[in-house]
Order: sequence, then C-alpha cells, then structure tokens
Amino acid sequence: MLRYLWVLAVAMTACGGTLEFTAPNPTPPSSPAPGGWWKPGVDTTWHIQYTGTLDKNRQVTAYNLDLFDTPASVVQELAARGVKAVCYLSAGSWENWRPDRNLFPPEVLGRNYDGWPGERWLDIRQIDKLAPILRARLDLCKQKGFVGVDPDNVNGYQNNTGFPLTAQDQLRFNRWLAGEAHQRGLAIGLKNTTELLPQLINDFDFLVTEECFAQGWCNQTRPMVQAGKPVLNIEYTDTRIKSASQFCASSVSLGIFSILKRRELDGWVEECR
Repeated sequence: MLRYLWVLAVAMTACGGTLEFTAPNPTPPSSPAPGGWWKPGVDTTWHIQYTGTLDKNRQVTAYNLDLFDTPASVVQELAARGVKAVCYLSAGSWENWRPDRNLFPPEVLGRNYDGWPGERWLDIRQIDKLAPILRARLDLCKQKGFVGVDPDNVNGYQNNTGFPLTAQDQLRFNRWLAGEAHQRGLAIGLKNTTELLPQLINDFDFLVTEECFAQGWCNQTRPMVQAGKPVLNIEYTDTRIKSASQFCASSVSLGIFSILKRRELDGWVEECR
C-alpha cells in the first residue's frame, strides 16, 4: 500500500509551502455535481510524489499528491499547465500525525496497522461516525482545486483490523465513498482492491495498484483497462524489482501505466512509456 511516515515539519515543506487544513461544511451536495467529474482515459500518465522537493516538470497527465501537505498554490500551478492533480488520503485507517486525528471517536479505532507505527485500522461499518470526517477531507480536496481523490486502505476486510469486516461491508463503504467523491465533482480511484473490482468497476474512475508485477497479479487489472479506465501501477525498489526494464514490456502489453519508485515516494522515478 502507499504508505509513508515522516514528521509534519518536514512534510509541510515537501511541496514548497505550509500545511493547510480547514474543516469545511461536511454536508455533501444532494446530487452529483452538475458538471460531472474528470473521467481519465486509459492512456492517462501519472507522477506520484509525497516526500522531498516536488518535481513539477514531469510530462504527465496527472499528479498524485498528499491532501494535507500539498498547498492549494501547487495544485493551481499544475492546473495552469493543464495538468490534473489527485489528492491522496487514507480512508480506512487513522494516522496520528494528521491535523484531524482528534475528530475520530475511540470506538472506530481498531488494531495497529502492522508495520506502520502511529496508524490504526478503522471500523468502516460505522459510516455515520466516519462520514463527517471523510466528507470534510473531500471538501478540502475540492477546495484546493484537486480534480480527483486516491483513497487508501479500502481493503480492510482482508486485514486483521480488530473488526469482523466482510466483503459486503467493504463494498458498502467503498460505494459510499465513491458517491461522496462524485457528488463533489471529484474522480475517484480504487486502491489495490482488485478482488472486488468486478463489483466496483462502475463506481470508480481509475485503479491504483502496487507491486502487481513483483507479486504476480497484474492480470487482475484487465477489466479496468477493458472498461476504458486507466491503471496506475507502482513497483518499489526494495522488492525483487530493481529496474523498470523488468516490467515495462509487460506493462505496455497490458495497457497499464507503470512506474518504479523508492518506497518513500520522493521525486525519483523510472517510467514505462
């Protein structure tokens, strides 16, 4: 999964600005945004970066950037060049470094996220308690000028969360989240949850996967490509993959856009074109 841990003081400067957070009115629109939302094509190219000085000069369709740490001015600068920006947020876990961390009621916090200190799983069954917080995050995403959202940890039912989550619980939560994004005129991506892709393909606008070549399941992304929707796949240098040349030919043949990144998701990248 896309994870990163660093102190906020460092993250605040990652995009050359200061940390911005406000709690907008969490009440969603009553119907989908009149103008619709961005529907990226299967040939969409991406740059994803959460740490270090932002490389603003990548020749891509869209940037995937952190919701809280990215100033609105950066989103606007990209937009002026015709580049889309998608906000990253965790929808299925609580992170103790986020500015809205104290808004989560204790009863929705589950087990510690294995391998990621300061992070805990959420009880996604309790949508009524999570809704005000996640709606405020989506509002902030929209206010900053992002055109899409990349919500992480939307496969809690496959993990040891401390809650008896089922696939049906996950489908309900993911569809609710997609509806909230679309009501705000935001495109939304599905993260890694390819087992539920057949049921969710009509609800989501793009797919973000990690290590599908390293782990051998990239064929599971085919339905998304066949539906004319893009797939962004990220491989990491701390696996058996050491060069993009190991997977680029296969990536191109599958019709997905793949990149090789360091785990900290800084500016370094090798792309498949």
